[in-house]
Amino acid sequence: MSEIAEFRGFTKETVAFFRGLKKNNTREWFEGHRDVYEQHVMEPAKSFVVALGNRLKEISPNIVAAPKINKSIFRLNRDTRFSQDKSPYKPNLGLYFWEGPRCRMESPGFYVHLEPPTFLLGAGYYMFPDWLLERYRRAVIDPKYGKELAKILDTIAKTTDLKIGGQHYKRTPAGYDGSHPNAPLLLHNGLHAGWETTVPDVLFTPGLPDFCFEKFKPTAPLHRWFLALMNRAASPAIRF
Repeated sequence: MSEIAEFRGFTKETVAFFRGLKKNNTREWFEGHRDVYEQHVMEPAKSFVVALGNRLKEISPNIVAAPKINKSIFRLNRDTRFSQDKSPYKPNLGLYFWEGPRCRMESPGFYVHLEPPTFLLGAGYYMFPDWLLERYRRAVIDPKYGKELAKILDTIAKTTDLKIGGQHYKRTPAGYDGSHPNAPLLLHNGLHAGWETTVPDVLFTPGLPDFCFEKFKPTAPLHRWFLALMNRAASPAIRF
């Protein structure tokens, strides 16, 4: 594998590529701009994964930051087999840094998303895997772990500009008390803290990894709570 260069920022061409792909989502257009994709998307993306991964290890030593497609870099090609939308490509760059004993999409982590004109950061679980949802709900109403989670979320909401998301259901799940102090958290099928803006100037500078790290840093307790939940869920001695 070739050596990965130091991250120096994404470029105006990165943004222009995704704007163009959104307007011309065809294989012909992509092949005609493949060199732009390789030079202005993939090369800086790999460098960014390494740079931000090194920063994230300060709060999450076992974080996985793998500068490869289908690892930390989501593939551009869409799976159109079961979709009415047959557009062959996703007009965005998605990057994920995850931790835990499960595979990438079943583990909590930190997500970076560029889809001009939007730039988005998120931490936690966008959607719980099936095996974790019920365990999450039991933890939410647990006197110890539920109280800990509520405190973590309250701190994030009051001390940062991150927004808590993931609420999906309209009714409290069957078997749970709708008057419980944590009942709103039972309506979630995912739980994440996110921040969204238009494409920021810092995207084009070497300071982007540090910028993202500072946004993610306050979410470290939420990340650790999810890791503990995974470990508890794996233990037959603990009911959730």
